[in-house]
Amino acid sequence: MAIDGAQAVALVDYESGMLLGDAGAGVDMEVAAAGNTEVIRAKMKTAAALRLDDGIEDMLISLGRAYHIMRPVAKTPGLFFYLVLDRRKANLALARRGVQDVEAALQL
Repeated sequence: MAIDGAQAVALVDYESGMLLGDAGAGVDMEVAAAGNTEVIRAKMKTAAALRLDDGIEDMLISLGRAYHIMRPVAKTPGLFFYLVLDRRKANLALARRGVQDVEAALQL
């Protein structure tokens, strides 16, 4: 939540769609976690089918008033970070870097 413009954040298990933890307000993170689990699964399946031989760093959905960033946790397959940013207050490059830093510090 320390990332400029952050409205809501979550850690999600995309194998089950289960929300493992969240913070913030303005977004129903239970619904968002379940729905975006499908987005992550579809992209992972497509990447495997294409034999990309590369990892997905993050995915971005740009809305009129918000950015939604989804970042698979590289060291813990099956999990992803989900961040909702207020577009007027956020710096997208810094936000992506911030999520990367959180991922690097994550201890499970």
